[in-house]
Formats: sequence, structure tokens, C-alpha cells
Amino acid sequence: MGSFKNNVFDDIPDVMPEEILQDLLVTPGVRIERIVSRGQSSPPGFWYDQPEGEWVIVLRGAAILEFEGEAEPHRLLSGDHLNIPPRRRHRVAWTDPDQPTVWIAVFHADRRAD
Repeated sequence: MGSFKNNVFDDIPDVMPEEILQDLLVTPGVRIERIVSRGQSSPPGFWYDQPEGEWVIVLRGAAILEFEGEAEPHRLLSGDHLNIPPRRRHRVAWTDPDQPTVWIAVFHADRRAD
């Protein structure tokens, strides 16, 4: 199998009616995804409730994540990252509408949750 080079900042359109989700790597136990948002957010009342853990980093742009049961949202700027344990209900409350927000999400089996 050969190696090839890609750039996470390539192929970002100027107009984005929907968020872009792109798998970068899928192997047993881990999936790495590029997410590009531009003003998109979770629908009102919607919460992600995932069976796997998710580590996210914002490479460019800004976003606000909310976690169920927490009064204060988490504002993420370029370079900010956090780990979301399995079944930790969360939602994207806001992404910057004026520029693309480029995220990397690493979905993983969180052995501490077993």
C-alpha cells in the first residue's frame, strides 16, 4: 500500500449550505474525520449521544460546544481541543458564519468506559 499526501485545508468551498464531513482514516478502533463548518450548528433540542469517545481539535475558525447538564458552553478557537467521553451528550451550538471552521475529530474506543 502506498502513501499519499493530502491537506486538510484543501477543497473548502466558498459557499457551504451544509457541513462537510470527510473520513480521513478508518481502522479498527479509530476513525479520523475532517469536519468543515461555516455557520452550521446542531438543530434545536438535538444532542449527540455516541457510543465511542471523540477527541476534537479546531484547526481554524471557532465553535461553541454545549454539554448536557453544564451551564457554561465551551468556546473553541484555533488550537483548542477536548475529549468527549462515550455517551456524553453534547451539541454544536455555534460555528463561525464568516469563515470556515476546520475541525479534526478522532473517534475512539474509550477503554475506561468498559
